Amino acid sequence: METALYLLPVTLGDTPIETVLPSYNHDIIVHIRHFIVEDIRSARRFLKKVDRNIDIDSLTFYPLNKHTSPEALSGYLKPLEAGESMGVISEAGCPAVADPGADVVAIAQRKGLRVIPLVGPSSIILSVMGSGFNGQSFAFHGYLPIDAPERIKTLKLLEQRIYSENQTQLFIETPYRNHKMFDDIVSTCRPQTKLCIAANLTCEGEYIKTRSIKDWKGHCPDLSKIPCIFLLYK
Repeated sequence: METALYLLPVTLGDTPIETVLPSYNHDIIVHIRHFIVEDIRSARRFLKKVDRNIDIDSLTFYPLNKHTSPEALSGYLKPLEAGESMGVISEAGCPAVADPGADVVAIAQRKGLRVIPLVGPSSIILSVMGSGFNGQSFAFHGYLPIDAPERIKTLKLLEQRIYSENQTQLFIETPYRNHKMFDDIVSTCRPQTKLCIAANLTCEGEYIKTRSIKDWKGHCPDLSKIPCIFLLYK
């Protein structure tokens, strides 16, 4: 096994490991002793899901989230510099994509350390694949503004980019605000603009549906407390 910073995708929900992750990932994970993780508890659960024989207490976890100081982060890669492989684990999906893991990957690249991303589910890519929208040019914007007028303004700007740049626009919302986001989209965007809602990807109850704004009106699916990606295109 090559010494490297391995980017380790996790399931997007309570999905069997074998349905979304290749067995090769298991072979890599069981040989890593140092993990940089977004959440220690969920990372421990994931590792036990990968292999119940993993001795969790023998592993070292380095938290990487909005509370991690630059000083702490700068020292996280010392085991890798000393010749020990390390793994990066996100809360869900692929690390370093819309994820704080990108910060430690950037440090590894600056230091000339080997970085190896492993195969796994990305809700961004899966939603583009299932939407029928432009997969040659798309942009993911994360969360839109919470302030209602700013959110409406942003939606209008994104819709303009669809028509001026022929670019698919993607964004997410906190699950308990999904219905509010849906209402804002259908009340703001043009009737002919298309909206795809991709929810519970790779999980039970997976839902991917593309319709025009006109056809979505009055037909909001139940999006309560489930992870969704909203996609707009023409």
